[in-house]
Amino acid sequence: MTGTGTARRAGRIAGFGGGLVGWLVFVEFTSGVLQGYYVPLLTDVARHLGIHDADVNWLEAAQLMLSAIAVPVLAKLGDLYGHRRMLLTSAAVVAAATVLLATAQDFGVFLVAWAVQGVYAAWLPLQVALIHSRSRGRADAAASTRRATGLIVAALQAGAIVGALGGGQVGAALAGRFWLVLLLPGVLVVGVCVVVLTRVPESTDRRDGDVDVTGVALLSVVLLVITGGLTFVRVNGAGEPWPWLVTALGVALVVPFVRYELRRDDPLVDFRVLRSPSMWPVQLTAGLFGVSVLGAQGPLSTYARTDPEVYGYGLGLSTSEVSIVIGGYVVSMLAGASQFSRVSQATTPRVTLIGAATLTGLGYLLLVPLHDTLPQVLGAMVVAGLGSGALVAALPAAAAAAAPPGRTGVATGLTNTTKVLGGSFASAVFAVALAAGSVGTAGSLSGYVTVWVICGATAWLAAVSLVFVPRLAFSDRPEAVGVREVA
Repeated sequence: MTGTGTARRAGRIAGFGGGLVGWLVFVEFTSGVLQGYYVPLLTDVARHLGIHDADVNWLEAAQLMLSAIAVPVLAKLGDLYGHRRMLLTSAAVVAAATVLLATAQDFGVFLVAWAVQGVYAAWLPLQVALIHSRSRGRADAAASTRRATGLIVAALQAGAIVGALGGGQVGAALAGRFWLVLLLPGVLVVGVCVVVLTRVPESTDRRDGDVDVTGVALLSVVLLVITGGLTFVRVNGAGEPWPWLVTALGVALVVPFVRYELRRDDPLVDFRVLRSPSMWPVQLTAGLFGVSVLGAQGPLSTYARTDPEVYGYGLGLSTSEVSIVIGGYVVSMLAGASQFSRVSQATTPRVTLIGAATLTGLGYLLLVPLHDTLPQVLGAMVVAGLGSGALVAALPAAAAAAAPPGRTGVATGLTNTTKVLGGSFASAVFAVALAAGSVGTAGSLSGYVTVWVICGATAWLAAVSLVFVPRLAFSDRPEAVGVREVA
């Protein structure tokens, strides 16, 4: 397609729904900026708060844990009371949390604000619901929804690139006024509030039901006990048995949570969709993928900032130079995401998913022997980014294709939940690994190697699980009919 044709097609999509998608592009661009902006600043955050580099992982663990709870709750509230209303509410909450980040002077307050800011994870599913509602009644409703969703996901990746590159540059330029560095993204979030309030129409779909409050409470307890146990491991040391017992208790609590959800007609997390042989590998892959895509960004940033002349490892990069590493990774993710559909057409979606997971694992495992220079680390992250970008684009589509009729929303939402759970658990585990054997404020080299090995191994385990997917799963070919049926 020519450049003119591409621009014309993008314009048609952006104009869909009375300009709705054009405004949502800005919303998701801001979400991407928030996801990328703080990554090259994590070492500066640690120095600002006077904490150990390994403690930075608790910020991400807390944010992922809260978003794992907030996303299904806000999505359900959107179904009941309006997706635009929940989008506006969540944007206001994120704006308030961003202001609190800039004014917080101690780790506890900063941790709470950082966790609450993670509510932006609900913006994408709420926007997809709005797009779907606006497309209802069109002859090409499903195709329009896919195209419009693809456009806002591209805006998300572009925002992450701008955020990663801009965060490092702003951090270097305003090094003496770090509170202002932390506050600047709030300007965009306030813009999101204004756009949603004045330009985004409310969805027309409503459904009967209520929020699974007990399910929310059970999920919260599971996550708090697991993360709390790992926190105790960090504080008391890996040699103490009781913190591990607390962590094991949290894992064991997953069983009554699943049993309760299976008994409900309208659960918070619908585990029944996992029965399909095309579905469970996708959800398992999402959880394993969350380990690297959500859990490893903090360790990557702090390793790049670690001074090799002092500790004997690390890259010793400045804040602005770290943004180049993060930006290169996100650019490769964008490339992987944009090429997924083309590669799928040449092979099959299943084969492409396996290849993407394999590339992701290879990139992280390459870091084990190749981590001494910037070109080595950047090359490995580009490989991992190509696979990760393809998985970001592919997993929701694969889940929707594998879902039984009328359950596509549940299936795609579950990929987000399992991915966040994987990332939340990984962030806590990585904090423990980096603290073990550390010297001064820097994480230990053995801890970083452990992080890379875990990320590589989980990605390859995901590739193995996808081998068990039926050969023509997620395909539009006639032979694929029947793979959506629930066992």
